[in-house]
Amino acid sequence: MGRLGYVPSYYAATARPAPERPALQGSVSADVCVVGGGIAGCSAALHLAERGLKVVLLEDNRIGWGASGRSGAQAIHGVASGQAKLDRLIGPQAARTVWDVSVEGLALMRQLIQRFSIACDWVDGYMLTAVKDRHVAELQAELHELRDHCDYPSVRFLPREELRATLDSDRYRGALYDSNSGHLHPLNYTLGLAAAAESLGAQIYEGTRALPFADAGGSGVRIPTAGGEVRARHLVLCGNVYLGDTAPALARKIMAVATYIVATEPLGRERAQRLIANNAAVSDMNWVLDYYRRSADHRLLFGGRVNYSGLKSFDAPSATRARMLKVFPQLQDVRIEYSWGGEVDITLNRAPNFGRLAPNVYFLQGFSGHGIALTGIAGKLVAEAVAGTAGRFDVFARIPHANFPGGMALRRPALVLAMLYFRLRDLL
Repeated sequence: MGRLGYVPSYYAATARPAPERPALQGSVSADVCVVGGGIAGCSAALHLAERGLKVVLLEDNRIGWGASGRSGAQAIHGVASGQAKLDRLIGPQAARTVWDVSVEGLALMRQLIQRFSIACDWVDGYMLTAVKDRHVAELQAELHELRDHCDYPSVRFLPREELRATLDSDRYRGALYDSNSGHLHPLNYTLGLAAAAESLGAQIYEGTRALPFADAGGSGVRIPTAGGEVRARHLVLCGNVYLGDTAPALARKIMAVATYIVATEPLGRERAQRLIANNAAVSDMNWVLDYYRRSADHRLLFGGRVNYSGLKSFDAPSATRARMLKVFPQLQDVRIEYSWGGEVDITLNRAPNFGRLAPNVYFLQGFSGHGIALTGIAGKLVAEAVAGTAGRFDVFARIPHANFPGGMALRRPALVLAMLYFRLRDLL
């Protein structure tokens, strides 16, 4: 297993001890094979095993190696596309179901953390901040929508003066504060879910890439690997941008977008508290947004650089640090101790993409940067569907998704051109 290992992130450096699980050797059988050891896959395995099903999970690298274990770690309500777009895509009633599921996802996180004693530094609170005057009006409209139409009372508006007393930056004109959302250590949370799934009987193999699957006859699926195979009645695909040739049909609906995070050296309790007095997670309303939070050991974790081109020609740590100093110029003397990146899966409409490739082959992808809470509840929904209660899963499966234009060769240049418009809009 020498090739396996986490990217050198703050999360990997502070991860709880976890076993190195063996690669699959030989043939095993299961009721369900889950591919992908992120939050979605581990949650699916947990909830399937809880129902008494025999579950095998295959992870190409280590549990939490991908987006789940190196993200901005902000667990927030809703989906990335927003409710208005969902209303247009699937109608108000189905859109409300999606909303309710997203809120349930936040409750599920808290329940799982408590039930399985997952030490992952959960903190309540999230602030969505206005950088421009037009953002303030948009936040007021959002507040009205959340309280009056979504029955979501945990949000309130912070005017500039109150926000300035909470967030030590002159950059913002107001914020929407949500006490029901929050943040956590994402790798430790994912590792905790994996251990919980194993405690319920799931088998997890690391260093085991799932190769293209095939119909095994008799309503079964055969999933080959380099060292063996899994024969299962059902298959759940949770690999997102890393699935590749395991399920090529899914790649056309999502795009891998690189994003970057830096972690400062420890600031000390008092200095860290001055930055964000209420210890909430923070993001702004720009298209190319800044997002940041305090860590349990009093660092600032700051993300905000997005690379749509797929090229690695720019200095991401320096660019991210420069964005951090625009928000907190008082950190000019502070050293960056960790910097890392990863790929987020986005869909064209920014709505999640759940569905089936066959009656017994399910997939979860397209969380579009909104996945910390939604991936967990998605795993529960797919477990419901496998067990025969597919109503909520099928609401998500109704969301229409187009392929990215330009085919696999030209779609990234097309996306880069499209993103120029939104970047220019951020400047206005």
